Amino acid sequence: MANKKVTVIGAGLAGTEAAWQLANAGVPVKLFEMRPSISSPAHHSEEFGELVCSNSFGALSPERAAGLLHAELRIFNSLIIKTADNFSVPAGGALAVDRSKFSKALTKKLSNHPLIEIYREEKFDITTNNSITIIATGPLTSERLAKKLRDFTGIDSCHFYDAASPIIFGESINPKLVFRASRYDKGEPSYLNCPMNKNLYEKFREELVNADQVKLKDFEKESANFFEGCLPIEEIARRGIETMRFGPLKSIGLWNPEWGDLNDKNNRLNKRPHAIVQLRREDIDGKLLNMVGFQTNLKWSEQKRIFRMIPGLENAEFVRFGVMHRNTFLESPKLLLPTLQFINNHNLLAAGQITGTEGYAAAAAGGLVAGLNAAFLYNSHDTITFPPETMIGALLNFISNSNKIFESKKKYKFQPMPASFGLIPELSNRIKDKKLRYQAYKNRSILKTKELERRIDSKLKNLYSNY
Repeated sequence: MANKKVTVIGAGLAGTEAAWQLANAGVPVKLFEMRPSISSPAHHSEEFGELVCSNSFGALSPERAAGLLHAELRIFNSLIIKTADNFSVPAGGALAVDRSKFSKALTKKLSNHPLIEIYREEKFDITTNNSITIIATGPLTSERLAKKLRDFTGIDSCHFYDAASPIIFGESINPKLVFRASRYDKGEPSYLNCPMNKNLYEKFREELVNADQVKLKDFEKESANFFEGCLPIEEIARRGIETMRFGPLKSIGLWNPEWGDLNDKNNRLNKRPHAIVQLRREDIDGKLLNMVGFQTNLKWSEQKRIFRMIPGLENAEFVRFGVMHRNTFLESPKLLLPTLQFINNHNLLAAGQITGTEGYAAAAAGGLVAGLNAAFLYNSHDTITFPPETMIGALLNFISNSNKIFESKKKYKFQPMPASFGLIPELSNRIKDKKLRYQAYKNRSILKTKELERRIDSKLKNLYSNY
């Protein structure tokens, strides 16, 4: 591959991570990002790694699935997770970031790397001159590239509808009607909580169910195929009068000390709100707040009218309203190896949410694996497969041709998957207690990840640069 460069298409989380891993292995990279010349329905900037839906990477604890994925990525010195740690904002037991500073830092880091050439243009020629290419265009892949992928794979792209929550100015909140606390007192009391009584909750739900929605161009002739992990709040409301109370508006584990003694059962039962809306910091200073779990496809005028029914948000000023957009992903079990190489072209790899993984950390994990394997290909090394006992390996097992469920069930419909302990192989000794079982999963995973990292480090010890 002398005098050649590896091409990375897309500078989202997966593309950014892939380019970084390649460059740090001494491999020259051409990184293509279509923004700002061509925008998408959900992006608001031209920065790399822009977080379009939420600013949260999920649970911090490595005894939770998302947290274990973070821990594995830290072992491999993931640029995405390292930057997230550097620009984290208080979010209880979750890793949340100041998304503006996070994206700007990633853009600066890659722009200053001498082995990364950045091209601000659309790249949709994916298989030229046998060069190594990583497709990391995410769920908002342009229509031209999506067509190229359909032609190349012979399979129509899958899709689902995803949505983002509104962001509001912190100074527009009424502090007399909200209280600061994190659920079950985990971490700092960093969420603002807006309590609702039963009467208001029911009126609020009724307004949501009957509100006017935005009609999307590709949404008018077919029923919506929502991603279950990121349902619009109005869709949750439609599923039953209590559904929101057991989802994003649940009040369990949240208590305002001004209500009295939490340990007094009668006091707890009488004073616990019927529902609670939570607000999470978008930036370090808390000037911007994200409405947790309020992904929506409502018209902007309806969002303003209905969300101002929430106690404390009567005069809320919106920095950004919620939006919905169509997400594209590949039918990966028919197309990809666990190494993220395409079955019918090993020099072509895919990474991130376009492969059917869900979540920011999972996108970074795909970028890391694709970047490492592209570096091995560039240097004529064998590629590596992550052990299924690791969260990274379990996710890649699910979205690749290792997915035996997909092979064995003709009616099985492949859908995006977030990190989950349900993907991890069972322990040799069955542990009934869930907490102890998850600890054992974590311990086994970290051990396997460190063993793999040592092997990879030895394999690439002569390739890593000083950057």
